[in-house]
Amino acid sequence: MSSSEIRTPARRALVAAVGAALAGGACGFRLRGQATYAFSSVFVSAPGHPTIATELTRALEMSGSAKVAETAAGAQVIVEIIRVTDDKQVLSLSPDGRVQEYALAKIVTFRVRGNDGREWAPSDEITTRRTYTYDDSERLAREMQEQRLLRDMQSDAVQQIVRRLQSARPPA
Repeated sequence: MSSSEIRTPARRALVAAVGAALAGGACGFRLRGQATYAFSSVFVSAPGHPTIATELTRALEMSGSAKVAETAAGAQVIVEIIRVTDDKQVLSLSPDGRVQEYALAKIVTFRVRGNDGREWAPSDEITTRRTYTYDDSERLAREMQEQRLLRDMQSDAVQQIVRRLQSARPPA
């Protein structure tokens, strides 16, 4: 085997990678960078919803330019999780009347206000939805799947909140 035959697949891979990178950039795709906010510090208030508070705090610490404060008094803005609702509905039934499919929804209502109480962003609602098939013979597996879907939906909602915080502005 000659050295040119060995390098040819490597060259093809390099050309393909460069082409993909150029095509991705041409369509407007770019990796998510660090989020920038109009505030310098933030506090997450989520009474009764500790898991979403923890996840949102962690996401804010990792993604943005704002420092997460330990107390509301030490923050420029406060993100208040007003309500978190999980909903489950039957989506389809088998011919003998057994549930075949469920639809899950997680609704998170939040608002952003300054430390002085003035509104930086009005109340907003994020809804995430998922469907899954159900079989009575696999009840435990389906219950675990439902819990995993709810956690994934919460993570999606947290990421949407982080993105929406980038548009929050101080009141005029």
